[in-house]
Amino acid sequence: MKFLFYLICCFSIAYPQTNKGINAAVVKKKNCECPKNKIKPLLSTPMSDSIKETSGLVFFEGLFWTHNDDHDTTLYGLDNSGKIKRKIKLNGVVNHDWEEITQDSSYLYIGDFGNNYSGNRKDLSILKIEKTSFLQEQPHIETITFSYSNQTDFSPLKPNKTAFDCEAFIVTKDSIYLFTKEWETTTTSLYALPNKTDHQVAQLQASWDCKGLITGATYLNAEKKIVLCGYTKRGSPFLYLLYDFEGNHFFSGSKKRINLKLRFHQIEGIATTDGNSFYLTNEAFVRKPFLKIPQQWHIVELKDQKKKN
Repeated sequence: MKFLFYLICCFSIAYPQTNKGINAAVVKKKNCECPKNKIKPLLSTPMSDSIKETSGLVFFEGLFWTHNDDHDTTLYGLDNSGKIKRKIKLNGVVNHDWEEITQDSSYLYIGDFGNNYSGNRKDLSILKIEKTSFLQEQPHIETITFSYSNQTDFSPLKPNKTAFDCEAFIVTKDSIYLFTKEWETTTTSLYALPNKTDHQVAQLQASWDCKGLITGATYLNAEKKIVLCGYTKRGSPFLYLLYDFEGNHFFSGSKKRINLKLRFHQIEGIATTDGNSFYLTNEAFVRKPFLKIPQQWHIVELKDQKKKN
């Protein structure tokens, strides 16, 4: 969703370092945290104007599926060069602010949990879409609604001030894990909720000072690795590799930050086919006359990035 990103990028507005509503201990940097480095994508190419607000990415049945984050209820299937090859509309649902898409073996999941405008949404939800019916273009959709366990104040805030925005999540065997996008502190908090329909309460697990705004996640279950994407308040995108964690305590292990050589790119989606090559999308970001960043498709190679100290 469009926001005050231009002012943040150009004038580096300083945010007070407070985080109302978060009472769990922030995960500190650990000795196992690996150093940062910087890489350039192997490929960056413009995408169709139909997906200017691409906001999530997942690989399923030979295509990368993405969606816009405002009003449009179509899922777009892309090939490995970012070209649209298929469109499937989800009828009977509303896109308030779709920010992420993920999957398990049987379902696709879309997170309608963008909450940056005033931080007081009470209709946060996750669409659970049965895969077989989806491919038949008659998707069977269930809805999981949720609230945050520690959000008690729903007074409206100014845009980009809340600690209860979210643009990244993953699904495990029986649970859903949310990674928040916390505007003032640039930390992320991990919440867990049961993978069950009807209303659930997302329980706070831990918080981590990631020094950025987390916008996407992909989970490599076999490798026990998570890759997060995001960007800083100055508009510099990055990836984080999380690995060697214990169970589902995803912040407990090693972390490696990889900065991307892409200035002022609002990276929103991330997916992989093999755990080595990762595919990223960024929303269009135009602020005339200074900036004109189109929606783009990027490929980065992370094969040799997991290095321990």
